[in-house]
Amino acid sequence: MAGATTLSDLASALGVRSQESAVIAELKAGSEEAYVWLIGEFHQPIYSLVYRIVNDASDAADTTQEVFLKVFRGIKHFHGQSSLKTWIYRIALHEAANRRRWWFRHKAQETSIEPAEAESSELSLGDRLVDRGESPFDNFAHAEVHAAVEKALHQVPEPFQSALILRDLEEMSYEEIAEVLQISLGTVKSRITRGRQALRKILAGYVREVGDEMGLLAPKEQREARPDRIAHRSRGGREAEVTP
Repeated sequence: MAGATTLSDLASALGVRSQESAVIAELKAGSEEAYVWLIGEFHQPIYSLVYRIVNDASDAADTTQEVFLKVFRGIKHFHGQSSLKTWIYRIALHEAANRRRWWFRHKAQETSIEPAEAESSELSLGDRLVDRGESPFDNFAHAEVHAAVEKALHQVPEPFQSALILRDLEEMSYEEIAEVLQISLGTVKSRITRGRQALRKILAGYVREVGDEMGLLAPKEQREARPDRIAHRSRGGREAEVTP
C-alpha cells in the first residue's frame, strides 16, 4: 500500500511538471493565452505576498506590476532550475525588498495630509480568519488579534520575516521555501524557528495585556499542563504560540 501511494505521488508530481513545462514553452513562445493564465494564477497571491512586506496598497500594486514585467521579460531565460511558482515568488520577494528599502529612504520622510484609506479586506488576515457566524464581539476580537499579529510580523527582522511569511502565511513547504530563498533546508528551518521566537517576543506584552479577554489563552486544562503556552489558530489551522 505504501509503495502504491509513493507511485501515485510520483505520477502526480510528474504530471504537474509536464503541465508546467508545457505552460513555460507557451510563455516563451509568446502565447497570449499562457500569459492570461499566468496572471490569473499568480497575480493575487503575489500581490498579497508583496503587500505583507511593503504594507501599503499602492506600493504593493506598483511592485506587483513590476514583478510581472520582470517575469515576462525574463521567461526566455528561465531554464527550470526551480519550479515556475518558486521562481516568480523569488522575483516578488526581491522586488518587495527593494520597494521597502526605497520607502525607508524616501517615502518614510513624507507626512501625508490625506486620511488613511481602509486596507483591502482581501489582504486583511483578520478579515479572512473571522468566522462570519460569530458574534460582533468575537468578530472584533479576532480582527484586533490578527491586526496585532500582522503588525508584529513587520517588526521581525530579515531574513527571518520572509521565511516566516512563506511558511506560516503562504503555507509553502520547506523545500519550496529553500528554492525561493536559494538556501539549504537546514537554514530554512533555522530562520523559521528564529522568526517565530522573535514574533513571540514582540507579542508577549500584548498577550499578557489582553490575552484573557481576547481568547489568546489556552483552555484551563491546557494552561495547567503547559502554563507557558498561549495559542492562537491561524489561517491554515496552525497554532501560533506566544510565550510571555
